[in-house]
Amino acid sequence: MMPGMKMNDRQMKQAMKKMGIKQTAIPDVVEVVIRTKTSETVIKAADVICIEMPGGKSYQVTGPETVRAIGEGESVAETPTFSDEDIELVMSQTGCERDAAVKALSESNGEPAEAIIKLISG
Repeated sequence: MMPGMKMNDRQMKQAMKKMGIKQTAIPDVVEVVIRTKTSETVIKAADVICIEMPGGKSYQVTGPETVRAIGEGESVAETPTFSDEDIELVMSQTGCERDAAVKALSESNGEPAEAIIKLISG
């Protein structure tokens, strides 16, 4: 290829294959968190591409970001995640909104039956 000439997508893919580089999109990414000692960068609904090459992997992340500060000495609490089935079960049995179902599951250590009783009994 002559200097100054552009490569089309097909030529680029062939060149990457010759160099042992493979790109793969990671489906269904909900969020990516980059945590430092002083802040978190949260990228929700991120598009993530994994680039595999001899000697390692790199990730390309794109999407809207939010930066939040972490107070000194403050640890970042892990946000509990519950299966969609558990959340939907609590919602269908109680008629509550998703946020209320997640809150009830959090307060009942992820036990759907306890969350339902908690919401029904008030």
